[in-house]
Amino acid sequence: MLKSSGVFCLPFILLTAAFLTSCSEQQLEANRIKQVELVYVEWSSEVASTNVIRVVLEQQGYTVTLTPVSAAAMWQAVASGDADAMVAAWLPTTHGHYLKRVKNKVVDLGPNLEGTRIGLVVPEYVKVDSIADLNHYADRFRQRIIGMDPGAGLMSKTEQMIDVYQLDLRLIEGSGATMVAALDDAIINKQWIVVTGWTPHWKFARWDLKYLADPKNVYGQTGQIHTVARQGLQKSMPEVYRILDQFHWSAKEMMALMEQNRHKGADPYQNARQWVASHPEQVAKWLDKQQDSPH
Repeated sequence: MLKSSGVFCLPFILLTAAFLTSCSEQQLEANRIKQVELVYVEWSSEVASTNVIRVVLEQQGYTVTLTPVSAAAMWQAVASGDADAMVAAWLPTTHGHYLKRVKNKVVDLGPNLEGTRIGLVVPEYVKVDSIADLNHYADRFRQRIIGMDPGAGLMSKTEQMIDVYQLDLRLIEGSGATMVAALDDAIINKQWIVVTGWTPHWKFARWDLKYLADPKNVYGQTGQIHTVARQGLQKSMPEVYRILDQFHWSAKEMMALMEQNRHKGADPYQNARQWVASHPEQVAKWLDKQQDSPH
């Protein structure tokens, strides 16, 4: 009887094992599909926007991983499919050369924020109004332009600007944080300083600053921040694709969150959660399945 019972039970055991294996594989696949990889550059603007979209996706049941990288690596990660998307593409000027290299390997979903600007920035008390006049006051600026991280598109554009205007100033590499620290110190001591600058950025709310005129238009006119996705994302993760495609906010909204993030001990992720919770109508537009894309 035991032998007979064992024989009759064997097919059932095998079927059960096969069923459990199939379910396990399906669960693993479902979990994989619910994982989203986002990349960004550690600029205060992109820290704000990337954390906001992370929170929104998490509320839809996704596990979101954020990876800070250089600008070049950010574009390459999306182009190669190692990352699903970014909401940090400054176009057409700052990251234009990156897009040109990989335009056939990524999907540009259009702007998530409009009205950006890049260029050289000085305190209002500095008696210079144009890049073309910098050489006349090179000694006052200690022959330096204080820059940011070397991989940033703004830095390569500034190198180009130095050549075009034949400036006797050298570009100093650093980071966004070191640039702001140098600006803070100079303003405290009423010293002349020229830095690479971009809008949106909280420094314009904190200090009286101005962009230098760019008569040769090296830096271009106002631009946008775009959302860029990997090829195939729309097919494999249609909900994620739709939310990213509909993500759009204003420079004023971004700068308000950036201001919160700069406070001592601030947690950008927790601040993003608070922002999302306090803007339900805005977030609803990003989630709306019936809404036409703003892009």
